[in-house]
Amino acid sequence: MPFELGMTVTWERMNPGQHTWFVFESRNRRVDKSLSDLKGTDPNIHGGTVKGIMRELCNAFVLPGPQPGVPEMMRTYILLVRELPEIFSDAGTDDLFQARVFARLCFVARGIAEKASL
Repeated sequence: MPFELGMTVTWERMNPGQHTWFVFESRNRRVDKSLSDLKGTDPNIHGGTVKGIMRELCNAFVLPGPQPGVPEMMRTYILLVRELPEIFSDAGTDDLFQARVFARLCFVARGIAEKASL
């Protein structure tokens, strides 16, 4: 992560206004220990829980217009988790970070979210 984050910060500084980045961490002050270059950056502390991650995503991506809240995101997450066995079976893996699995998760999550907004 330090390498990728360093590239991200460098890109943003070389291209002001074209890129936004966030730091998510499960525990407060752990970033200070591992990445001293981030002094002055407020990490989004999620507490290591799914609900905490959803909360911090809502805090990071504040956009104009209606946005889902944590309860809607949690419902989508719960329904998506129920689909995992079939998604893994279709892809022949149980690795969430395989391209096919990730693409299918995005597709299914979008469908769940769209159906919920009807």
